[in-house]
Formats: sequence, structure tokens, C-alpha cells
Amino acid sequence: MGSPTRRRILAAAGSSIALAGCLTGSGADVQELTTPEAIPDDDWTEPEWRPADGTPSEDDVTATTVVAGLEIPWDLVFAADDAFLTERTGGVRRFDATALATDADLSPDDGELLIEADALPDRAAPGEGGTLGVAIHPEYPDRAELFVYYTVDDGAVGNRVVNYDLESETLETVLDGISGATTHNGGRITFGPEGYLWVLTGDAEEPALTQDPGARAGAVLRLTPDGEPAPENPDWGTDGDQRTYTLGHRNPQGIAFTPQGTPVVAEHGPAARDEVSILRPGGNYGWDLVRGGPDDPEYGSYDEYDDATPPVVNTGPEMTWAPSGIAFYDDDSITPWENRMFVCGLASNALYAVSLRPENGGLEDGAESEDETGVRHDTTWLDDRFTATAHTLFEGEYGRLRHIEPGPDGSLYLLTSNRDGRASGAFPAADDDRIVRLDPA
Repeated sequence: MGSPTRRRILAAAGSSIALAGCLTGSGADVQELTTPEAIPDDDWTEPEWRPADGTPSEDDVTATTVVAGLEIPWDLVFAADDAFLTERTGGVRRFDATALATDADLSPDDGELLIEADALPDRAAPGEGGTLGVAIHPEYPDRAELFVYYTVDDGAVGNRVVNYDLESETLETVLDGISGATTHNGGRITFGPEGYLWVLTGDAEEPALTQDPGARAGAVLRLTPDGEPAPENPDWGTDGDQRTYTLGHRNPQGIAFTPQGTPVVAEHGPAARDEVSILRPGGNYGWDLVRGGPDDPEYGSYDEYDDATPPVVNTGPEMTWAPSGIAFYDDDSITPWENRMFVCGLASNALYAVSLRPENGGLEDGAESEDETGVRHDTTWLDDRFTATAHTLFEGEYGRLRHIEPGPDGSLYLLTSNRDGRASGAFPAADDDRIVRLDPA
């Protein structure tokens, strides 16, 4: 594996970095950023897909409540004729995908309770923990295997990924020993374009863990379906977990891929400072030393640290999205929404439509460009591969939004999270929590 992981000292010994925001952890200050021994080639190129143009609008879609009365739904994934849903305080339900695409006002019991909460060994639900992410084997239904990320308490709070075989109804641990706590458990999982399982983990309220590549905390992991490191992952040295693809994250809860297969991650920041990042293999996203630009009073600036990988969006110290699930919509069914990244906001009670435009614009001559109603993220210290423009949709209409998932029919599905104890105002509503289907208008 080579020599111990190289580190570059980025802060003077004895200096102190102030921690901001809710539950940022034990207060241990990160004084240096970790870099891998070796990284695979970053094969990113400017997109072959046409960047979005025009202005997305709520009027582009028709919204229908498909399922009402859920208890803190957390993740949703479609596979073949099925749709699998997790509830944070419960287990995993299976719905008929056609029913979700055509019906309305279904109840939770219209979905089969496939895995009960008690069937997940050592399962616990402290604070934000519980039954979180769900993913389906890419060869489903030929390989009828379900993957679940959930919080455990086996003497200490942690998180675990298991494989559930739908035919034999057996569970097998894929990855254990993921750091956990009352908050900041990460939890999103998905299969990427190459058939590897991507796992997002939080800092488990201990920010210093995010600079330890062996801690499985504050990281994006990439592994085989059997739990082994994916080939050509970065090399983090003898003390590192070779499943680690990137680190230095605070609490990532959203991952999606562009049409070219580039991973994009959204994560919660401290007291705002939320981020959307285009991942680079071996990237270090700076937590908790670096978290903004030169005018941020609490954290170091990305442009001052060569070993920090900047995001494409940082909401700054005055604005929060509280981002959770995300999706890249590359279907032409909702034409004005095509080729946009959609980001669910919890505390902001909104859905964000994010357009990613490369430096050269990516539009044909005469094509309509983004109007000025969106918020542009184009300061010099951000990721210079794209300029991001964000439009706010459905603000305050559905309350806290946990996840958005494209369906096989070209529609999009929103999960609300209004019964998690953090809703306010008119929420939770009588029909919360729910799945809302967004069809082309």
C-alpha cells in the first residue's frame, strides 16, 4: 500500500477554527487536510449533454399526492415493476410502480411491508438515525437483491449496509463499522453507472473524523455489491479504507450522476454553507477547516488551500437549503426541466432546480440562455468547471422535502419529511408524510 498517507499542514499549530451551526461535534479542530497516496485519472470532460436553457417553473408540472399517511419517508428507488420505499422509523415497503404512476391517494398499506424494522439486526433510531437509504442491485430482477443503510446500536451507535435477498428472505451485512450518532449519519446509497455501490456517510458529530480515511465518516465510499473496495479507487495508504472515494464531507445526503456518469453530491453545511459538489476521485472537501469563500468569518476559504476541492454551489453563511436527496433529470418528458439537477431542501421547504453550465456555455447559436431570475453561483473560488444557476420551486408548499426520484414514466416523485419533529407553520399537514408525483403539465 505504500507509505503512510501524506498530509499537508494547512493551519498553524495551536490555532483554533471556530465551529458553527447545530451539533457540529466534539470541537476537535482539524489542522490539516488529508490527501491520498495515489488517485486514478480524473477523466472528466466538458459535458456531451446539452445544458439546460430557459427557466423552470412550477407550471411545467402537475402535482398529485400518490401516497399519504407515511411516517418520515427517507428514500425511494424504482426497479423493473417495483418501487421500494424506506421510512426512517420503520422498515422497507414495496409498491407497484404502475400504481404510483397512475393512482392517487394511496395509503401506506397499499405497499407491502417487505422488511419490518425489527427484522434489521441491532436497528436503532436515535435522532436523525433509523432506516435510511435503499438501493437495488443493477441486475434486478435477475438478481433480486435490496440494499439498505440503517443506524445500529450494538453497544455503540453506528451505521450499517445490508443486502436483503428477496427470494430467500435473508439478510447479509455488506459494510459495518460506519460512524454514527444522533445526527449527521449521512445515509444515502445508490448504484452508479459502472455497477458499484456508492455510500454517503456523515461526520457523526465528530468533524475531525472526516480527515481520517480509515474512519468511514464524512466520506463518499465506492464499493462492489459484496462490500469490497471498487477497483481503481484512490489509494489512502496503509491506514486508509480503500473504499473511500472522497472525504472531508460534513453530512452528505444526496447523490446523483450526470448523463456522462459524473457523480454529484449535496451536503448539509454548518449554520447554512450548504454545498453541491461535482466529485473528483480522491477529493478532499475541506470539512471542518475549509467551508466557504474569503469573506466567511468562521472558516477557511477554498481559494487559500490547494488540497481542498471546492464545490460548485455554496449557499454562504446567510442562506440555507438544508439539502437532502437529489436527482439529475435527463428525461425530455418535462422539457423545461431537462438536464437540470434537482435538490430537495428541508429547512428551506423548497425544491431547487440547478442548471450546470460549462465555461463555454454549451448552447447552440441562438438558443435561449438562463434568465436572470435564478441565483448564480459563479464566484472565483468555486469549482470552475461549471457555473451553477439555482431556481427555487414550491417554496413552502409541501414543507420539508427529503428526496426526489425520477420514475420510469418520466415523472418525478417527491418525499416529504414533516413528521420528523422539525416541521413548522402549517406542517405537518393532515395527510403528511406523503409521496407527491410531478407529471408533465
